[in-house]
Amino acid sequence: MTLTLPETTLLEQLLQSPRLPAVAQHLDALVADEATRRARFIATVLETEKAEFINGEKIVQSPAKLKHTATVGKLLHLISTYVMVHGLGWVGFEKVMVSLTRNDYEPDICFFDAATADGFHPDQMRFPAPDFVVEVLSASTAANDRGVKFEDYAAHGVAEYWIIDPDAETVEQYRLAGDSYELAIKAQTGELRSFAVPGFVIPVRAIFDAQVNQATLRQLLQG
Repeated sequence: MTLTLPETTLLEQLLQSPRLPAVAQHLDALVADEATRRARFIATVLETEKAEFINGEKIVQSPAKLKHTATVGKLLHLISTYVMVHGLGWVGFEKVMVSLTRNDYEPDICFFDAATADGFHPDQMRFPAPDFVVEVLSASTAANDRGVKFEDYAAHGVAEYWIIDPDAETVEQYRLAGDSYELAIKAQTGELRSFAVPGFVIPVRAIFDAQVNQATLRQLLQG
């Protein structure tokens, strides 16, 4: 991972400071404590919970509103159908736990290519970084979806990230450029062409409009 300018400056200051050994010792203790809490989280989190481990804390999500669930469902039907028809890999949703270096997330939708998915086993409960992730915003998750997850997914090579706002009915499509994301499109209408799911092309409105969704699903089934 490439450090940003402020991070590089801070590191340089620490390297020149006589307090460096004390800071390093303190950081080691913090990391060890977080690792213990993360192990406890993994051992005790329930299948019935919608929970994530983010920066040392267990985050339990409240039940989703209908518009959130409906938006996830529409896109899930489209992408899972397309991936199945073309044998491209595996699509996970909601309770699939993606375990990265520090944090554990349960994305709304995620896609793994066939080479990765072929190595999964039926009892697997934790998964590596996907190729493609979708997060649908809610009041309780927006800060993390646009903050720590945005940075973490990019740092772990997730090639494509969609952030969907069900209130504004917009999709932000981000593409990995180096180790950070660049915005490819932000739209309420028009067409979405996935970078990570080969050939997956849908109208933006198919994510929000039931009739457009059904028409698009029929086209994908024919393809």
